[in-house]
Amino acid sequence: MKAFARHRRLRQNEAIRRMTRENHLSPADFIYPLFVVEGSGIKKEIPSMPGVFHYSLDRLGEELDEVAELGIPSVILFGVPEHKDACGSEAQAENGIVQQAIRRVKERQPHLYVMADTCLCQYTDHGHCGVVEEGKVQNDESLDLLVKTAVSQARAGADMIAPSNMMDGFVAAIRRGLDEAGFKEIPILSYAVKYASAFYGPFRDAAHSSPQFGDRRTYQMDPANSREALREAATDVEEGADMLMVKPGLAYMDIIRQLRDRFHLPVTVYNVSGEYSMVKAAAEKGWINERDVVLELLLGMKRAGAELILTYHAKEAARWLQEMT
Repeated sequence: MKAFARHRRLRQNEAIRRMTRENHLSPADFIYPLFVVEGSGIKKEIPSMPGVFHYSLDRLGEELDEVAELGIPSVILFGVPEHKDACGSEAQAENGIVQQAIRRVKERQPHLYVMADTCLCQYTDHGHCGVVEEGKVQNDESLDLLVKTAVSQARAGADMIAPSNMMDGFVAAIRRGLDEAGFKEIPILSYAVKYASAFYGPFRDAAHSSPQFGDRRTYQMDPANSREALREAATDVEEGADMLMVKPGLAYMDIIRQLRDRFHLPVTVYNVSGEYSMVKAAAEKGWINERDVVLELLLGMKRAGAELILTYHAKEAARWLQEMT
């Protein structure tokens, strides 16, 4: 009888399992999202995202200290302004909420790497990611506003610009605008593959950015498509992106892998609000072990090919990983 393979030999105890483990999670893999609001004395939990809060600038420091202490190297900032208008003018304001938050992070925790989300949806009164004329989002007219926003964020001290608007040509326009403004060293993390997903609901609650009419399917991608994702990513690489993002993560592991195999730029995945909130809801019911499920999901994203994970689980995951070492 021919001997059969004994794969279990390498699973016999924790020591050999650790030695042969192919992928590893670390707090250094995480980017932590922060929602900053105007006002003072505000730390208010977002109802649809347990454990995630709106912070006013004067309360932001306590969160930054905790993030740094946990060994998470980077934050990405989302601003929620009081004033909104048709062109999202607060997005590019010198003292806009994100610009102020960038400066506050750099003062409090100068070693944290600060990414700035570059989009208009939370700044416009219509909730779309660009200029709207006659009920349609105008691509080229929106680019100028996005460039001004990116430059203002760089002037405030952002280490990386992360445009999430999905307008055609946005990477080329922002790269050119940053270069002309003297920010040639500022990299771009492109939301290269951003799907028109049902997983964004809690984020829109957090950012007050739900569209007031229609939807975003004319600029965000159809969840049915994968070849289109490669075209989008290839364009952003050609236009000067330094890193690529896939958003969401859980339902798009195949897309992460395809980008990882096709391109030589670092790949980031956004573990989005709906994915986070589903886990939280199931854990609250006692249906799952939250720690084990979260770490398994994040590890799956690493295995699929993501070098970095933008996740609301970052602080808890970092604590759990520290406890396990």
